[in-house]
Amino acid sequence: MDSTNRQMTNQSSHEITVLGLETSCDETAAAVVSGVPGRPGTIRANLVLSQFDEHAPYGGVVPEIAARAHIDHLDSLIASALREAGLGLNDVDAIAATAGPGLVGGLMVGLVTGKALAFAAQKPFVAVNHLEAHALTARLVSGTQFPYLVLLVSGGHCQLLEARGVGDYTLLGTTLDDAVGEAFDKTAKLLGLGYPGGPHVEKWARKGNAKRFDLPRPMKGRPGADFSFAGLKTALRQTVTKLVPLTETDLADAAASFQLAVADAIEDRTRNAMRMMRERAGTEGPIPFVVAGGVAANTALRERLETLAQAEGFDLTAPPMALCTDNAAMIAWAGIERVAIGSIDTLDASPRPRWPLAAGGDETHNSGLTGK
Repeated sequence: MDSTNRQMTNQSSHEITVLGLETSCDETAAAVVSGVPGRPGTIRANLVLSQFDEHAPYGGVVPEIAARAHIDHLDSLIASALREAGLGLNDVDAIAATAGPGLVGGLMVGLVTGKALAFAAQKPFVAVNHLEAHALTARLVSGTQFPYLVLLVSGGHCQLLEARGVGDYTLLGTTLDDAVGEAFDKTAKLLGLGYPGGPHVEKWARKGNAKRFDLPRPMKGRPGADFSFAGLKTALRQTVTKLVPLTETDLADAAASFQLAVADAIEDRTRNAMRMMRERAGTEGPIPFVVAGGVAANTALRERLETLAQAEGFDLTAPPMALCTDNAAMIAWAGIERVAIGSIDTLDASPRPRWPLAAGGDETHNSGLTGK
């Protein structure tokens, strides 16, 4: 089905209610969402159990620990979500679960649970691409209409895409090495700031001098919209190694300098993608611009992108902070979008640890090993 037909189908007036399950990384989540694609949806329950304490001693996510935690908590979260929504399993129209990309053990827990529930209740089942769920969150929040530009920034992904319809995406730029969220996590680990890295780096950056350390802006000024962050991480490591032992001022200045370098690089790459998108769209009018993924919760980055969007004639939509990080409401909404166009999966759907969103995406850099 082409994007035009999808858009027409999405204007159906029939409200759909979906139970969504998210277990791709280190959040166990269940949600119930109702809505009609093309209009803002209603989140009836959205429960997330994070595993920060379990993984903090290791400075990153341990797949085996994550999978065990999902097994321990998913059933009770589902029961709580249905209770909060005031519904029974028979009252929902479909079950949706993340099928990838992500950690295979966690994906299997969510998929097996979702398929079992769908089979028991004789409901349709939807195997959701986690990246598409992030990309569609703006439609849940504000009913954003296709086409729009998506900046997907998270622990496992850094991409710029043109979204033309459900299941219809064109990759404009992707990371050539590390995802931006991974760069934040490794920077926090290098500086001893704690896990998860993004919020800690942002907190320390507020107290620092972002001009103190002259760090590189990878890919800035080059054609295209690809990203690179490996060189920035290396430069920061070399810089702080010369200062050991680090004072609190050193830590704050390093965090601020790193965050500014990231924002500069992302702004440059996104500007190029916006101009590519405008040329593809062939319009001078405003174009929707969606920022999604865990790093979209960074307020400094949001402010830079808001300024950029205004300058380039784009309308920025950034989901509420709670819907930027991994959650099941976005999975349920992606399920609603899929059910509306008749895109239902069979119960033999398999986990896909690597699952590029756009055709032609690089499985090495475009899919990552985590769902964040």
